[in-house]
Amino acid sequence: MDYLVRTSRIPDLWRFLLISFSALVCAGITASLGFWQLGRAAQKQEIFDAMARQQELAPWRNAELASQVPAISQILNDSKRKELLHRPAKLQGHWLAEQTVFLENRQMQGKVGFYVLTPFRLAAPQEAAVIIVQRGWAPRNFMDRIVLPPVYTPAGMVMIEGRLEAPPSKLMELEGADGGADPDGQKSRIRQNADIAQWAQQSSLPLLALSLVETSDDAASQGLLRDWPQINAGVQKHYGYAFQWFGLSVLVVLLYVWFQLVRRFYLPRRAARIAAPR
Repeated sequence: MDYLVRTSRIPDLWRFLLISFSALVCAGITASLGFWQLGRAAQKQEIFDAMARQQELAPWRNAELASQVPAISQILNDSKRKELLHRPAKLQGHWLAEQTVFLENRQMQGKVGFYVLTPFRLAAPQEAAVIIVQRGWAPRNFMDRIVLPPVYTPAGMVMIEGRLEAPPSKLMELEGADGGADPDGQKSRIRQNADIAQWAQQSSLPLLALSLVETSDDAASQGLLRDWPQINAGVQKHYGYAFQWFGLSVLVVLLYVWFQLVRRFYLPRRAARIAAPR
């Protein structure tokens, strides 16, 4: 009889050990995912803080820009790129208006239109350097898609302000489009994407490896909008995910304690003590 009691308890023991191991693994995995989300939040916050520090630096003038930003034909490694991106600049020079390009399917304030890009040649003695300027956004004529919006480009020597950024992100385009869409089948200035290396090769301009996102206050007079997206660390969603993972880990522990410890051991013994004769 004792043998039968002992053997009947063996499956229960293995079931208990299996459930305990599974609960431990589940709680460990969910907790580790919570800490991983906290780590991601810390990484993004660090990147955001570095970008904010860059934007607070004194703006570069022509001489600093020409000496610090390499030409597109030169190698720009990751460490140098991080050092340059988001740096403010205040430049003097003149527009190469005939080289203006309109990037289509770009949004601003929930509307679809163009990003207007124009090369900007620095004033002497740095006239050998030309930088692509993301001047702003202009609406599109959806009744006639090949009509360009009226954009005024000041002639002569001008002063512009902005921050150094990578070229506009590329959108998907058909293979063999050679750098951009050409909807009228001619020499349209409407493009899907802008590749600075290809632009430099086709135009023979000494283009720099980065672009300038213009923030000057004359956008309205040029027929442009400069409501550029604000940089956001985006850490709140990671904190939310971490809270969910930690909550799930705690839930697993609580369920295990209740069903495998309290109900399995404590409540039966308590009931036995109450039922025992005094």
